Amino acid sequence: MNLKNRDFLKLLDFTAQEIEYLLELAADFKQKKKDGVPHKILEGKNIALIFEKTSTRTRCSFETAAYDLGMGVTYLDPSASQIGKKESIADTARVLSGIYDGIEYRGFEQKIVEELAEYSSVPVWNGLTNEFHPTQILADFLTVKEQFGHIKGINFVYFGDARYNMANSLMVGCSKMGVNFTVCSPEKYFPDKELISVCKSLAKESGASIRFETDPEKAAENAHVLYTDVWVSMGESFDVWEERITDLLPYRVTEKLMSAARADAVFMHCLPAFHDLKTGIGSEIGQKFGLDCLEVENAVFESEKSIVFKEAENRMHTIKAVMAATV
Repeated sequence: MNLKNRDFLKLLDFTAQEIEYLLELAADFKQKKKDGVPHKILEGKNIALIFEKTSTRTRCSFETAAYDLGMGVTYLDPSASQIGKKESIADTARVLSGIYDGIEYRGFEQKIVEELAEYSSVPVWNGLTNEFHPTQILADFLTVKEQFGHIKGINFVYFGDARYNMANSLMVGCSKMGVNFTVCSPEKYFPDKELISVCKSLAKESGASIRFETDPEKAAENAHVLYTDVWVSMGESFDVWEERITDLLPYRVTEKLMSAARADAVFMHCLPAFHDLKTGIGSEIGQKFGLDCLEVENAVFESEKSIVFKEAENRMHTIKAVMAATV
């Protein structure tokens, strides 16, 4: 399958067959990595990483994947890039694509990464925007496939705020790949209606179902995967915490909720997670609201059912597949 020079901006742009190909390629690279087999197939190439939002997993995954493939990397942090400030997005794209063989963007509106791709002559990859997080979904699917041996027919439930990148991207990916996807949250936290309509059409083609529940235990019934994310995204005001906690506390993933799912159910989270008070924000929230965790109980996060660190590792392997396929 030839994906050379393709941008990787959102999963809506890719067929189920193309997504499956990337997952197979990622699994192959993962095996090579484990076996110590060199695979510097892009030696002599160079990439630029634009980070308007910082990240541990995304940066480490892109850099390590690039080094394994033999590529050089330039990291541009929020203070180093002039994108949209002293230099337009279009000009930035044309400058960088004259120097580099690929450009990653992690930041704010989807329209920024789309404009970068429009004016770039080399592949552009979405490391995260407010609307979509496609590299995370590839890692999630690879992890699910490793756990259960297949993706199609899996019952996948997302708990919490479903209005932004993670729920959007999971809903798109599941609808394309035949995964039964359930959003469980208060109705005001459901995804955009237009995107729901698109995904329901895709689900009809793949045999998937798209459901919406407000009752957590009902949503968890027969679930293979219980998934959640932080309740406040990077860049949002601290002032929104009180409202989110009030609204979303019933949707915390607890041991009781896990017991309502299948016996072989697993817990997933894209990380970072507020499962204890060992972070600055976690401690501050704990002191202010009297909580010892937020979206997931520590007992679930640290349990044998939790596969979050396998999921985190798979970011590297799937990002490697995306870069190798498109460069």
